[in-house]
Amino acid sequence: MSSDYSSSSPTTSLHHLAAAAAAASTESTGHAAKRSKRRGKFSDLVFTRNFSTFDRQNALAASSPFHGFFTLFWLGISLFVIKIGAENWRQHGNPLGRNEIFRIMFHRDLVVLLIADGVMCLSTGVSWVLQRHLVRRGVVDWDKEGWVWQNIWQCLFVAGVVGFPLLRDWPWTHTVFFVMHGMVMLMKMHSYAFYNGYLASVWKKRQLLLGKLKELEHVQVVTKHDPNRSWTEPFPLLPRDLSTEHLSRVPSAQEYKERRKMSIAAQQGADGQEGENDVAKIVAAIDSHEPLNEEQVHVFERALKWEVDAMTDELRGKATDDKRVYPNNLTLANHYEFIVLPTLVYELEYPRSESINWYYAAEKMVACFGVIFVMIMISQAFIYPVVMETVRMKEMGMPLSERFQYFPWMLADLIFPFMMEYLLSWYLIWETILNFVAELTKFADRNFYGAWWNSVSWDQFARDWNRPVHNFLLRHVYHSSISAMKVNKHTATLITFFLSACVHELVMWCIFKKLRGYLLFLQMFQLPLVSLSRTKWMRNRKTLGNVFFWLGIFTGPSILCSLYLIL
Repeated sequence: MSSDYSSSSPTTSLHHLAAAAAAASTESTGHAAKRSKRRGKFSDLVFTRNFSTFDRQNALAASSPFHGFFTLFWLGISLFVIKIGAENWRQHGNPLGRNEIFRIMFHRDLVVLLIADGVMCLSTGVSWVLQRHLVRRGVVDWDKEGWVWQNIWQCLFVAGVVGFPLLRDWPWTHTVFFVMHGMVMLMKMHSYAFYNGYLASVWKKRQLLLGKLKELEHVQVVTKHDPNRSWTEPFPLLPRDLSTEHLSRVPSAQEYKERRKMSIAAQQGADGQEGENDVAKIVAAIDSHEPLNEEQVHVFERALKWEVDAMTDELRGKATDDKRVYPNNLTLANHYEFIVLPTLVYELEYPRSESINWYYAAEKMVACFGVIFVMIMISQAFIYPVVMETVRMKEMGMPLSERFQYFPWMLADLIFPFMMEYLLSWYLIWETILNFVAELTKFADRNFYGAWWNSVSWDQFARDWNRPVHNFLLRHVYHSSISAMKVNKHTATLITFFLSACVHELVMWCIFKKLRGYLLFLQMFQLPLVSLSRTKWMRNRKTLGNVFFWLGIFTGPSILCSLYLIL
């Protein structure tokens, strides 16, 4: 409890609390309905049953007037790959051409890669051990040293994910997969640990208040008015059963629905600070062991029960099954179930499908390998030769000035194949892989992306391109920066963009073995572009905004790769 209480008796400053509670007991039903329910720290996201936009199960996509263009795109890709295969056959006697990329992928350490990836996924259980056996049992206080230990473990995890590919001298194909999957596991661990750490703090406070309710049953009650004590002024009696037996356990789903879940914090303001102070003052008043009159006993008891009900609500979260309510959720099975689900933010419960459509899962798996094959064919035919040319120029000792003269032609050679690779990699991950995993795990919310192709600004693109990562950054970076660091929304946005840019730059360093900051600069440059899109000149020009967006998508990846190869 906070120690900066007023020097007067703790109960003296509770007049307004008693009066508020008394007034609350006589409010009409209509007015009570307007009172906001206490919003939890991690109640910012809602998972519902959804299909991804291009999923054939999505009725809206199937009836879209642009469905024919989707068919045309894949027909064009198929004919394009057939043409590449025919050219390879004519020149090399093999549809795959020289086949360097396939040899890079499979010539060594493929089994080591799979084993290392499995070990990496299993090591996320360290976060479960911390929550289940240290934080939950009170060995570690999450609000003090608990979150520090979690962050230390996360730093060691990142060091292992980045260092192991360097130690094994893996090719870029192995490195990209392992590092990107490692970043996914890092975000999952962070979300799991910080959500459960927060619930551990709520559980601890709830247990404390339950104990104070028990103490309140045995407090000395003053029945006669004492004019020397200002805190004995009579208030209207608030009739309520003083029993706390119903608060000794987490309520069932039916009891949960029937119980009012209104806390003092919800009555006192959006931030709840005043309400939290009032609860602290009530606890201090009980700890003082001073006599209380009957009105104060009822007011204190009612206020504490309100707060306990709100904490019970917080511990239940969105769970409908008591087995998933904190701390019942702290099982090894629950942890690793979250690890394989196609989401990066931890919840006590998600919407689930009733069964697995194995035909659909097989369809997505075939599509996954098919897209990978197409990407390799395009890379082998159009990107790999350009990369090898830059390697040859460096091996010949060509000075930077001469190499830079080759930059415009390299850009021209890479811009279209990189655009295709960009679109295909997006479709591979967010439409085939995530839907495949979602089907196998019965994960029903498949809103993995929005209509990012209609973006008119880069902040809209950031929201819609990758919904799982956006949700993680929204909850654990943006909102956490505002609540923990007390910064405004603009600063929180800057922090979010910067952290995201740093992670992307780390991945580029792992691939190219160079720390240049090109990607970091390009991502941070999106912020002034976002401001430009909100100006009066651009605000209502959606087509122009979309043109600028697509120009960035067309040129950005090829410029970035060219810079890393040439410089």
